[in-house]
Amino acid sequence: IVVDSESTDDTVARAKACSDRVKVIVRPWPGYVAQKNFAAEQARHDWIFSLDADERVSGPLADEVRAAAAAEGIAGYRIPRVTFHLGRWLRSTDWYPDYQLRLYDRRRARWTGRLVHESVRADGPVEHLNGELLHYAYRDLSHHLQSMDRYSTLAARQMFEDGRRAGWWDLALHPPAAFARNYFLRGGFRDGVPGLIVSAMNARYVGLKLAKLWELCSASTSTRPAPGAADSSKRC
Repeated sequence: IVVDSESTDDTVARAKACSDRVKVIVRPWPGYVAQKNFAAEQARHDWIFSLDADERVSGPLADEVRAAAAAEGIAGYRIPRVTFHLGRWLRSTDWYPDYQLRLYDRRRARWTGRLVHESVRADGPVEHLNGELLHYAYRDLSHHLQSMDRYSTLAARQMFEDGRRAGWWDLALHPPAAFARNYFLRGGFRDGVPGLIVSAMNARYVGLKLAKLWELCSASTSTRPAPGAADSSKRC
């Protein structure tokens, strides 16, 4: 089942040409969670293996999925995801093993979340597989930066709606802490220059997210009603 969100390339034509067993559905984009739950609802069977467009299944993972789906009493399986970027597979930093719950029984699990970082929540036991999910997240650094800008905006909006706020101490401390965690604690140094770049980019993402959260807070403060007027905004 391929659910396409009105793409402008030849995704639909290619999907239909693969096999007469492929079911292609084109519909407007309602958001990550709604789109993925819709896709799961279109299946004939209850076990769902959910993939994004930039992900591929490794051979060892395919073999495990065939065996795991037959197990009883399990609500889902978490799968290690490895990202290809800057010319290599990166098995370090916060990017690895990056476990994703993608194989699940839709009777006992479904996608949850709001603006960003959607995930499957299972009502029952969850186990792990060993085969890797292959992730081709970015074409190059320019694409990486564009994605960071988009996702940091969504993350900041979600944090703001949850009542989170950012001060100067967050902007000063969290980005360097993120770099240290990625490069030293999570082994980014083992991946050479690519590991250094990814660690720096992860720190930049944290800084962007917090800066945009601070901006949202400042904007809400500047438009706050006068004393005595109705004010539904949260305190910054």
